[in-house]
Amino acid sequence: MKVMAVNSSPRGEGQSKTELMMNHLVKGMSRAGAEVETFHLREKKVRNCLGCFSCWSKTPGVCIQKDDMTHELFPRFTASDLVVLATPLYHYTMNGAMKTFVERTLPVVEPFIHRKNGRTFHPLRFKHPGVIVLSVAGFPEDSVFDQLSVYVNFLYGPGLLAEIYRPAAETMVVPVFKDKLADILAAVQQAGKELVQSGKVSPETLARIKQPVGDKEAMVPMANLFWKSCIEAKVTPKEFKEKGLVPRPDSLETFLGFMKMSFNPQPAADLRGVMQFEFSGQVQGDCHLTIGPGTIECAVGRAENPDLTVTAPFEVWMDIVTGQADGGQMFLEQKYRVSGDLSLLMRMKELFGR
Repeated sequence: MKVMAVNSSPRGEGQSKTELMMNHLVKGMSRAGAEVETFHLREKKVRNCLGCFSCWSKTPGVCIQKDDMTHELFPRFTASDLVVLATPLYHYTMNGAMKTFVERTLPVVEPFIHRKNGRTFHPLRFKHPGVIVLSVAGFPEDSVFDQLSVYVNFLYGPGLLAEIYRPAAETMVVPVFKDKLADILAAVQQAGKELVQSGKVSPETLARIKQPVGDKEAMVPMANLFWKSCIEAKVTPKEFKEKGLVPRPDSLETFLGFMKMSFNPQPAADLRGVMQFEFSGQVQGDCHLTIGPGTIECAVGRAENPDLTVTAPFEVWMDIVTGQADGGQMFLEQKYRVSGDLSLLMRMKELFGR
């Protein structure tokens, strides 16, 4: 079986969740014995369709444009048994690069008009590969893919073998969800195997791919905090990461969300402890973290029997957790106070990434 995998994400260098998912899908296909070729449209020159219909009349089956679509991608497309169309969700459907690729496959059909069961269509000139559509989105609801799904189902009909959609794609790569990410990617590989072996993906495998990651309600303030931080620093998300910047919590709720999303489960595998925070200054109030083993729970208010209590101005502690100030130095300067199990305080850098 020959498989053509087409990735339309403009993002590379480990940023693209579309590419991450596609790579695991084709890995499963390869392990099932398929011959897979992967193409990144960001590396190819694919011009927009001119609407001239030369491929239907002057040069039947061949586009007159001299670019990578004509010379490389379209011949691979018609020679494949399956094609994977991997696209990020842009404005609730495929992005422009993928739409251009799809439009440039027009030579696969002839200009003549046929009707069957009340539907008008063009007959195929070449064999059309079976289609798998893969997409990711930042929003957490499955419904964000509804418009894309309607479009590809209408376009490909019975030739659409599978739709693989992953909501909350940015959240799934947060360290605290490492185990869930591993299961999601393992399920994507399994989907690749199933497609090669049976031409479909089982409902169980799709459910693993779309499994919930994190709290949908908690995601909103954390996403807004991140974008607020990007705007204040006047940087893109990529530049934000490259500069080692950290979103700065501005409330008890975003502080707790920040701590939960930066939590490293492995160092806490043998740990049990409750950290109490008493904040004053710009943001006033109490909250606490319940850790272990390997888990974290966050809540506003006071814990009954905390193992460690940190009393600090909110702005001072935010300087520490975002790396703008050294926690040890701040302690020596008596910028905050602690009581209880100091070993928990000493393990903060180990337990929480920036």
